[in-house]
Amino acid sequence: MDISVVIPLFNEEESLPELYAWIERVMNENDFTFEVIFINDGSTDRSWQVIEELAEKSKNIKAIKFRRNYGKSPALYCGFKEAQGDVVITMDADLQDSPDEIPGLYKMIMIEGYDLVSGYKQKRYDPLSKTIPTKLFNATARKISGIKNLHDFNCGLKAYRKDVVKNIEVYGEMHRYIPYLAKNAGFDRIGEKVVHHQARKYGQSKFGLNRFFNGYLDLITLWFLSSFGRKPMHVFGFLGTLTFFIGFVSAFILGADKLYALANGIPQRLVTDSPYFFIALTMMIIGTQLFLAGFVGDLVSRNSHDRNNYQIEEVIS
Repeated sequence: MDISVVIPLFNEEESLPELYAWIERVMNENDFTFEVIFINDGSTDRSWQVIEELAEKSKNIKAIKFRRNYGKSPALYCGFKEAQGDVVITMDADLQDSPDEIPGLYKMIMIEGYDLVSGYKQKRYDPLSKTIPTKLFNATARKISGIKNLHDFNCGLKAYRKDVVKNIEVYGEMHRYIPYLAKNAGFDRIGEKVVHHQARKYGQSKFGLNRFFNGYLDLITLWFLSSFGRKPMHVFGFLGTLTFFIGFVSAFILGADKLYALANGIPQRLVTDSPYFFIALTMMIIGTQLFLAGFVGDLVSRNSHDRNNYQIEEVIS
């Protein structure tokens, strides 16, 4: 099979018939063999009934129905597990992503050799309250991930080589960082394609401004896990040792100063009357806790079932 189209959706009953008809037309015009996988993420409208009606008319439709709303990442994870196409394409169900982009994305994967191609909505039909935070978010993501050529990490329209979606785990709200996940898994041939962004035709956006705040937290988590997930002692142990050492040296200086004053008959208050003593003591305690956190984290990492789960591309034996 040439292409699998994975479409997460939540309350998009109006757009689904038009979207599928558009996808089917593009596929037939280009002689692609294809499947469309709808993931109904706990919709409360008639979305599932519409999907059932479409599936009765077409053998190219697969669908998954969640009992409740889990979010986009779980929906993509389940869609990726079902996908059988050589190229897997994701798009949103709100008609803001154009299926006319599919042939170009397919060509970049199969002919130009990319592992992943992300859409770039250069001209957006969104309000400033959405576009400005998006630009700041993408700038931060480029800096931390090291993927300098992507301008729109959160674009729902992406294309993947099949091996990519079968070797990454999308969880929580990590769908924003699939290019980063792919890079960490060894798929570093990542490209970008300028795509057409259409104004929303039906309903309203399902995402609020809180996604930008959550996005930054997820980015920090992903950066930390990719950098120190398999070696937590390297960061916690270092910080703990450094903090403990500074506290110990500070306490030693206070003690030495007190002994010097006593030896020379210089009147001086008790060491415990100095706020610096308690600061030093606190740093020593925090340093010990950080070191132990790294030690425990290392024990957990060493006993993890996937501690030696490395991405192997090819073997000659």
